[in-house]
Amino acid sequence: MASSCRRPEHTGPPDVFYNEEEARKYSQNSRMIEIQTQMSERAVELLNLPEGQACYLLDVGCGSGLSGDYLTEEGHHWVGVDISTAMLDVALDREVEGDLLLGDMGQGMPYRPGTFDGCISISALQWLCNADKRSHSPPKRLYTFFSTLYSSLARGCRAVFQLYPENSEQLELITSQAMRAGFTGGMVVDYPNSSKAKKFFLCLFAGGTGVLPKGLGSETSDRTVANQVHYSEQRCRFNNMKGKSAKKGRDWIMEKKERRRRQGKEVRPDTKYTGRQRRPHF
Repeated sequence: MASSCRRPEHTGPPDVFYNEEEARKYSQNSRMIEIQTQMSERAVELLNLPEGQACYLLDVGCGSGLSGDYLTEEGHHWVGVDISTAMLDVALDREVEGDLLLGDMGQGMPYRPGTFDGCISISALQWLCNADKRSHSPPKRLYTFFSTLYSSLARGCRAVFQLYPENSEQLELITSQAMRAGFTGGMVVDYPNSSKAKKFFLCLFAGGTGVLPKGLGSETSDRTVANQVHYSEQRCRFNNMKGKSAKKGRDWIMEKKERRRRQGKEVRPDTKYTGRQRRPHF
């Protein structure tokens, strides 16, 4: 789970990154459509829905409606939530079958208790780990999202998130907030020994307990891959944060300053403590 400078969430907030150009890519790129459909199919499989029964599902980070297309093909009804107006505009142009809502998942899900029979999310959850605004606290936003999602799901149902975690600390942050909100469950890792095919699915149970499915390709693995959520000894640091983001030295400062520069905001000159040497004054 090595960090990559090309990760979309490092280039700007999701509603800025997913502009009209990016939205068009999602609706026109056949490879992207294929990958999105495959991950949606796997997420629905992990939901373990009743066979032959139409369900009412929530698609968080629905984008241009590619995941929703698969849900419709499977005979389900769905509601999609996304923060990007450009992506939702494409979904409207494509005349998707689901209902669409413009919203920030970090501000919670505005639905009545027990509304949905399940929830899927493809490539969206990791965005909540970023603080794109001064008011953003990743632990608080994750907890707000998970706690309101828990309420909106019927008891005994599941939520499945395909995500691209940046590192183990990010996974720990996400899972700890999900468990704090009342969910049980854990991480399902498909093809754990493949650098290209490896996929992470956070499979959560809303009420009661369940047995996590086995990750695809794990039977051929030479090493055991944990399917359950395991908390490290460092978990306590998230509890001690009390909703505040961790501020960690030079790297954290440089990342924050670069993000503010991308947003067009005024940033103090770098010093020897944060990177570039401040110019001397004569």
